[in-house]
Amino acid sequence: MNLSRWRVRHPWRLAAECSALLIAVVVAFPLYWMVLSAFRPAGEIESGEPRPWTLAPSLDSFRRVFGQQEFGRYFLNSVIVAGSVVIVSALVAFLAATAVTRFRFRFRTTLLIMFLVAQMVPVEALAIPLFFLMRDFGQLNTLGALILPHIAFSLPFAIWMLRGFVKAVPEALEEAAYIDGASRARFLWQVLFPLVFPGLVATSVFSFISAWNDFLFARSFIVSDTSQSTLPMALLVFFKPDDPDWGGVMAASTVMTIPVLVFFVLVQRRLVSGLGGAVKE
Repeated sequence: MNLSRWRVRHPWRLAAECSALLIAVVVAFPLYWMVLSAFRPAGEIESGEPRPWTLAPSLDSFRRVFGQQEFGRYFLNSVIVAGSVVIVSALVAFLAATAVTRFRFRFRTTLLIMFLVAQMVPVEALAIPLFFLMRDFGQLNTLGALILPHIAFSLPFAIWMLRGFVKAVPEALEEAAYIDGASRARFLWQVLFPLVFPGLVATSVFSFISAWNDFLFARSFIVSDTSQSTLPMALLVFFKPDDPDWGGVMAASTVMTIPVLVFFVLVQRRLVSGLGGAVKE
């Protein structure tokens, strides 16, 4: 009985695994080509017959990238922007999600709908209004001009996602904590915060990627002071009008990808449990 059921389901399982493998290859191939191009010598990159391998790997493109005087400064700026966005948005989203889940107040439903509507507005449509806003507040050519918009855009998604985690914590647990003498602040940070931490990690991943890879705001708000630029702006150094340095572009893109991969490796377990909790809710 079990053997016959396994035989019936096995082809579907095999097809699903093959489909997943094919999708993984399609997704990973651009990354492979980027890394491959970063190690290609200049002659192979400019060749009219590209091959999916190289017999003479070279580090010349990476030398040109790290030879840029401002590259280290761009990297540090990206770390500051992405780190600030992740920390601030996670804390604010946690407090906001707790408020809209645990407390009853006027216009709560309206506020939640506004969070949802904010996610539907394209970022590109707000670039010009945000430029004038940053100019009026004197924030152009500062890292604050990059941090504040990303916090604002990451909060609606983070709040919506964390609502499910906060709601999943039984109210009886909160009542038991109060009976044991815990204050609201102590319950918030010592009981509730650890329980929703996987959700915070999941939302932080999206916030980190959005801030780390941002080019639109960096290009729009950093007008003249290049010392405040981030890593995506470093790619422009290799885009020359007549002779773009594609090896430098691919090498710089590879260097940009490494911190994202490291971040994923560090939070992968929490990320899986966080996304699982979100789906469950």
